[in-house]
Amino acid sequence: MQCEMRVGIGFDVHRFAAGRRLMLGGVHIPYPQGLEGHSDADVLIHALVDALLGAVGAGDIGSHFPDSNPDYSGIDSAEILAHTAGVLVRRNAKIIWIDAVVIAEAPRVLPYVPAMRKRIGEILSMDSSRISIKGKTTEGLGFTGRKEGIAVQVAATVAVHPPETE
Repeated sequence: MQCEMRVGIGFDVHRFAAGRRLMLGGVHIPYPQGLEGHSDADVLIHALVDALLGAVGAGDIGSHFPDSNPDYSGIDSAEILAHTAGVLVRRNAKIIWIDAVVIAEAPRVLPYVPAMRKRIGEILSMDSSRISIKGKTTEGLGFTGRKEGIAVQVAATVAVHPPETE
């Protein structure tokens, strides 16, 4: 039996908050504010996790790391992504392509894209050439246009192989 190609879609949003470091795609971005959240609030990784889990029918980030659990308070989102990589391995799934759009008026993400692609590739043990990250603004419209937070959309393509039989 051949592998099955699937696409998962992820979306996340976090508001800016004073006194926090801004983490995006596993990379620290120098900015006067970070993002509010139960974890380190890495909105890019969170959207990516939802896309990957969705592609293999394994729920969402909240079902694996509920914000009601104090054990996950302040957790590094890289740990969440590494856990997700393990879920994919157990389900015989291989990531083919990741395409992400970071929606923010500020900070500009383009200078950090190579580092984010590299870091995500390291966490997922995949070549960073199969990871696309783009930054877009909303031309001053909405909460992102008012610089109140960041939104991210991700599409992830995975190949799910049938279980091996003896």
